Amino acid sequence: MYRRLLMTVAGLTFAALLAACGGDDHVDNDAAGGRKIDIDMRDNDFSPASINVKAGEQVQLVFHNKGSVRHDAFIGDEAAQMDHEAEVRASSGDTGHDAHGSDGITVEPGQTGTLSHTFDEPGTTVIGCHEAGHYGLGMRIRVTVT
Repeated sequence: MYRRLLMTVAGLTFAALLAACGGDDHVDNDAAGGRKIDIDMRDNDFSPASINVKAGEQVQLVFHNKGSVRHDAFIGDEAAQMDHEAEVRASSGDTGHDAHGSDGITVEPGQTGTLSHTFDEPGTTVIGCHEAGHYGLGMRIRVTVT
């Protein structure tokens, strides 16, 4: 009897550990069937550095600025990123909270912001931060749309 109880407890513990470690802890399914992806912003870094979504899937990108400076997140292919970078630089380096349209968001230090986006086309796109020098230093997320 004791052995059976010990085996059951060990099995449940193992299952709990597998559930905690087995998967991307940045992704949650909400009750409505949509998907929420948590993204941390720090210094010149996004975490995770890449995400996968399905074509036509709407996701809630939840950005948590855990750094000490303002960050932004702009969604678009490399050409759109370069255009946005040029627009930001032309406006004296101020990203401006309205400069993104519906494809971006600015998040102040210690704050959280949510951006809802539907990735329509298969391929690869980018989420980039265009605060002064951040994109050039590699602050971007590779988004693979299948």
